[in-house]
Amino acid sequence: MYSFTNDYSEGAHENILKALLESNLIQSAGYGLDEHSEKAKVILKNVLKNEEIDIHFIPGGTQVNLICISSFLRQHEAAIAANTGHIAVNETGSIEACGHKVITANSNDGKLNKEMIEKILKTHSVEHMVKPKLVYISNSTEIGTIYKKQELVDLYECCKLNNLILFIDGARMGSAITSKENDLKLSDLVNLCDAFYIGGTKNGALFGEALVICNDKLKEDFRYNMKQKGALLAKGRLLGIQFEQLFKDNLFFDLATHANEMADMIQDELVNLGYKLLIKSPTNQLFPILPNESITKLREKYAFGTWEEYDENNTAIRLVTSWATDKEKVMELIEDLRSL
Repeated sequence: MYSFTNDYSEGAHENILKALLESNLIQSAGYGLDEHSEKAKVILKNVLKNEEIDIHFIPGGTQVNLICISSFLRQHEAAIAANTGHIAVNETGSIEACGHKVITANSNDGKLNKEMIEKILKTHSVEHMVKPKLVYISNSTEIGTIYKKQELVDLYECCKLNNLILFIDGARMGSAITSKENDLKLSDLVNLCDAFYIGGTKNGALFGEALVICNDKLKEDFRYNMKQKGALLAKGRLLGIQFEQLFKDNLFFDLATHANEMADMIQDELVNLGYKLLIKSPTNQLFPILPNESITKLREKYAFGTWEEYDENNTAIRLVTSWATDKEKVMELIEDLRSL
């Protein structure tokens, strides 16, 4: 059984494991104040071409979202997200548990635009309702789409005009940036939002995300919030070492490129075979619509997710490739699709 269920089924790239082993018995400072974390921050600041940003390493994506939104907002303020947004669907109400409502906008492609934001602002305009303050987007989105540069420019201008914070979930940022359809550089993001993070968990790390805070107003006391929410690791060097390796010799981008290439091979073949797609994805998540009988046969050899029922005879499934996806297994899947 080979899994196309997610992009974190495998452990970590061998360079990371080697670095962790080599540093294992070397003593270092705790809570992210070690030399590896400091070096990783310097590397990232060089990649992002900005010395003024704050960088924090946090174990997981849900923690980043929870800590950022609860830190950036006052108690009566709310976050805006697409109806497919991770904070609205797959985080067990963590944002609401902190007292912040998530206001959703219906989106056909997983993305938000300024018209959606302005519509919500008009609806939530008095003190009897929560006050929208933060716009949450994912890149790539939960359904594999990406934001083009002009889309982010327009969205950020809308946020600044309306005194809103723009926060980007980058759990799959690597896949977005290395997509063939992308026109953004990672360094562009520093000037196109108030905060974003670079996902390691889904791109070759054992675990960990690198949060980048661009807006000076959001930086104060952030480590206090990390500690309060259980994200200030005593052995913080484990995160620093991983990002030190990921951004050494282009590894982060190479791993993401591999995931996208494997997905492109599968999606191209699905289209060639005449299968419909729920949405055409330029990244490592695919959403083909297959006959239920074919899905049953595929499950004999492969693990993958069910996304939604398309009609009584067909279902949209979710296939995800990773930094470690075996090309031979991709070719085998393609052959099995051809034989159905």
